Amino acid sequence: MRIIVTGGSGFIGYHLADYLSNNRKNEVTVIDNHERGEPDEMFKALIAKPNVIFLNQDMTRKDFYNELSGRYDCIYHLAAINGTKNFYERPYDVMRVNILSLMNMLEWCNTENCGAFMFTSSSEAYAGTVTQNPGMYIPTKETIPLSVTDVMNPRWSYGGSKITGELLTVNYCRTHNISFRIIRYHNIYGVRMGYDHVLPEFFRRIHERVNPFPVYGGEETRAFCAVEDAVMATEAVMLSQKCSGEIVHIGNSSQEMKIIDLLKLVLKIAGYNPEIKILPAPEGCVMRRCPDTGKLYELTGFRAMVTPEQALPEMYRWYEERYKEREKLS
Repeated sequence: MRIIVTGGSGFIGYHLADYLSNNRKNEVTVIDNHERGEPDEMFKALIAKPNVIFLNQDMTRKDFYNELSGRYDCIYHLAAINGTKNFYERPYDVMRVNILSLMNMLEWCNTENCGAFMFTSSSEAYAGTVTQNPGMYIPTKETIPLSVTDVMNPRWSYGGSKITGELLTVNYCRTHNISFRIIRYHNIYGVRMGYDHVLPEFFRRIHERVNPFPVYGGEETRAFCAVEDAVMATEAVMLSQKCSGEIVHIGNSSQEMKIIDLLKLVLKIAGYNPEIKILPAPEGCVMRRCPDTGKLYELTGFRAMVTPEQALPEMYRWYEERYKEREKLS
């Protein structure tokens, strides 16, 4: 198969491209400009594979698409600016890049050059609905109303871009008769996920032996899904004809846990026992988040299996090594 993975130097994009390229019969074209991801040793090893092509391009530029030629069986569109810090500090950039890169990609697609298109959305698309109706939509089905509850709150820049992206994908692909799928990722974690998320922040504070150890909120729950499960589920949705024209959640509904319990598990793995200091949660933070993944199982037969107890030790060791390397370079 000829495959495109946009955002392939980012967290999930890298893992997806690496997973797909393990099938030597696939030709995987990775597109990214390293806005979020970085060309580290893992990424360099990926693009050194004989069946991987790397295009270092800004997808918000229309002239780039002239470099794409022939028919691609599957296009996975993951390119986006993510990370809570960016939502607050760069809200316009988040919306501009996320929406414009998708529009350009879609407008390049037609039935001759695209076999199937996938847009990767997020649980942030309905965070406002869940916030205003606590407990009402948990576990959350794909049919939940999407909403932005406060345009003045920059946090909704990302969720708003994903709602817009879903609308663009559905209406463009229907108009042009392109097979499409929309997936919503739910709290995917693993090595190489960057540094602006809750788990890398925990690992950083452990490395620096922060004490008291701050945790913002703590009682909020998230259902965490290991990236190994997420990429397998992503391919399963793309390859299933039953998923054409569908919106499907990707996550691990069996792993909902409080952030404070996640912290305690991480501290146990790291062998660190500081005083924990509970601080207020960020404005707009959703109290509970857990997907209903029944549709994923019904359409593909896939069910996430990796637990935090299995995945976090390797992730902790990976981040600890990176923080040590950073210290040597500083």
